[in-house]
Amino acid sequence: MSEPIVLNNRYQLQEPLGTGGMAMVYRAHDLMLERDVAIKILREDYSKDPAFRERFRQEAKAAANLSHPNIVTVHDFGYDTGRLFIVMEHIPGTDLKTILQRRGRFQTEEAISLIIQSCAGVGYAHRVGLVHCDIKPQNMLITPDKRLKVTDFGIARALSSIKPEEKTDVVWGSPQYFSPEQAAGLAPSPASDVYSLGVVFYEMLTGRLPFAANSAEELARMHREDPPPSPRNFIPTLPAPLEQIAIKVLSKEPSARYRTADQFGRVLVNVTKQINAATTVTPSSHPASQISTAPRVPNQNQAPAKPQFRNSFRPPSNYSQPAPIRQYVSSYTQEEENPLDIDWTTIALGLAALIAVGGLVPFWMWIYFLYQ
Repeated sequence: MSEPIVLNNRYQLQEPLGTGGMAMVYRAHDLMLERDVAIKILREDYSKDPAFRERFRQEAKAAANLSHPNIVTVHDFGYDTGRLFIVMEHIPGTDLKTILQRRGRFQTEEAISLIIQSCAGVGYAHRVGLVHCDIKPQNMLITPDKRLKVTDFGIARALSSIKPEEKTDVVWGSPQYFSPEQAAGLAPSPASDVYSLGVVFYEMLTGRLPFAANSAEELARMHREDPPPSPRNFIPTLPAPLEQIAIKVLSKEPSARYRTADQFGRVLVNVTKQINAATTVTPSSHPASQISTAPRVPNQNQAPAKPQFRNSFRPPSNYSQPAPIRQYVSSYTQEEENPLDIDWTTIALGLAALIAVGGLVPFWMWIYFLYQ
């Protein structure tokens, strides 16, 4: 039996977790801190390129500064046995693509809950100046408690280092999920991540991708030119507001989408609340539908009831927002301001200023008459 591989005399490789075009991912054990981690080891041909090693180092440093519950934490990175590697927290769970292949599609509430979480994580990266550039369900891990974590920020690029006029022959991202501007070789932006999130959202709702082709070139052309089919063609019961959102985030022009993932997430939260409120008012649950039409016989021994006045509508007592969505919308829920919350300090300062200015009026009148 061969001895286990230990990277940098610290990380002992245990078993492979997955493979991709650029790297292999292993579950490993941190011998120094006594914890399990996930290690991505890049292919040898990438590791030999000095320019790529420097870029990888810079991007790993940027990713290591991201700390968010919906982002896989980067612990360390290094170079050993001729290969670059990056050390991340080990997340027990399954990637979203595997779940999609197993289930076909998600229920609408489940899809919204998961995409809101991904928007929270990616939106946090946008706020600190990073673009993921490779949003896809393979880079989204679902834990047993239904928490989503975005991983693989290894090719994230600092916004400050991206020039608007930049154009390159190297296209980052996956052809099924990248944005039209990425397909054209243009510089990615937060709106590019929003487009990729929109493709994932579309796939979760319908169980299929908006564009499918046999070659990466044809996929790139479709992302740049073809309008996506309406998701209601496949899910007729999908609420119209969600259909409009799914089409908007797949707009060809970045300016026609939501600017950041945060904005996309907030819109989903607000629309979900409106849909839930609208579907709560049904004939079976409205109090008026439960009024008996039989003639009422007055009870002579019973005192006349006092009239009661109440709001025209109240939700049923057993109504509650669906748990999957209620659990994860806190990142976008803002506290409502109390309109009766009066700022007495400001009022007192204003009155003091008014009194001070008013007290000068007799003084200036006295000066005027004195010199007249």
